[in-house]
Amino acid sequence: MKIQIYGRGCPRCHDLARNAEIALRELGRDVQVQHVTDISKITEKGVMLTPALIIDDDIISEGSILAVEELKKIIESRSK
Repeated sequence: MKIQIYGRGCPRCHDLARNAEIALRELGRDVQVQHVTDISKITEKGVMLTPALIIDDDIISEGSILAVEELKKIIESRSK
């Protein structure tokens, strides 16, 4: 599983990344959360609002800070 946070490094991006890391830890998953801050890569991916959550190259959310519980459900559903 590959999890990425797309955004320029604003506090909202850090909040989403932190929540994703907490969710992964609580699920016992050893997955690194990657940060993509390069604006050309962000626009190339088609992200319109940041922060964006990308899992396995699919845009899962844009412009939202998902809660830990929401992220856990998303991660579990993508692992099946």
